[in-house]
Amino acid sequence: MSDILLQVIDLKKYFKTTKGMLHAVDGVSFNIKKGKTLGIVGESGCGKSTTGRSILRLTEPTSGQVIFEGKDILKLSKKEMVAMRKEMQIIFQDPFSSLDPKMTVSQLIKEPLVIHKIFTENEDIEKRVRELMDLVGLTPRLYDSYPHELDGGRRQRIGIARALAVNPKFIVCDEPVSALDVSIQAQILNLLKELQEKLDLTYIFVTHDLSVVYYFADDIAVMYLGKLVEKAPAEELFANPKHPYTQALLSAIPSVDIRKKKERIVLKGEITSPINMPNHCRFANRCSYCQQDCKNSDPKLVEISPNHFVACFHPLGKEGIL
Repeated sequence: MSDILLQVIDLKKYFKTTKGMLHAVDGVSFNIKKGKTLGIVGESGCGKSTTGRSILRLTEPTSGQVIFEGKDILKLSKKEMVAMRKEMQIIFQDPFSSLDPKMTVSQLIKEPLVIHKIFTENEDIEKRVRELMDLVGLTPRLYDSYPHELDGGRRQRIGIARALAVNPKFIVCDEPVSALDVSIQAQILNLLKELQEKLDLTYIFVTHDLSVVYYFADDIAVMYLGKLVEKAPAEELFANPKHPYTQALLSAIPSVDIRKKKERIVLKGEITSPINMPNHCRFANRCSYCQQDCKNSDPKLVEISPNHFVACFHPLGKEGIL
């Protein structure tokens, strides 16, 4: 277990609403090895971003454990958590809304260095800011520019530089390319890959784009209404998806080969409400394989082959649907 950087154990985040408790994250567990990337995918509202924010305690979890290098960070005090922020950072989805429009590029990158007192001398801070700009591909001429003067790709590079400023070991990438043009997406993904190899970073990569996560992640976890329904190495998940929901997601990826006819799996039925969640499979209402077991209890995530985990009662879910 020495190569495991982060362990998430039975993580839950519930929100109180006028109609009851909303189960945003409901018993999520996984491990991430040092220097690796776990991609978390699913529909909008499935809880993937809330999972990432809960791990960092940007949103306080309802219960569970988040073990980072042997420490349960959910038990840390506010003062201890400030120190932990140097180890764990986040890159936000919208680079414009996450940056203070009144601050220049240099001031934005300098801010975490000042807050965490990385350096005491201004000369050292300025040197580090220029190093970070060079590291993420921001030219020196942008030193005194403001976010509104830059395109989305350059703004996201500022967000990446801010995250790297404190030399973290672990970064949550919360849909960092979804607000960017396709060509810019590729540049940012390549940059994140290069930085991971150069700085030995560990990522959680939250996205709804399966094509992106296949390129970027070592392992992929599929979420549905707050729960993990399948988790496997990226190539294994794409080659041999077991859960009906995962199969439906993969069938929706457009194919560039027009000669190869691809059968689309269309999900029908009502989406189960995440409020006051019933104790049965939350995908049952939309699943063509639904049987009585699915309506009586909630399937657990079990290992059906090495490193391939599935939460499904259907016999085909355990033995292979294809």
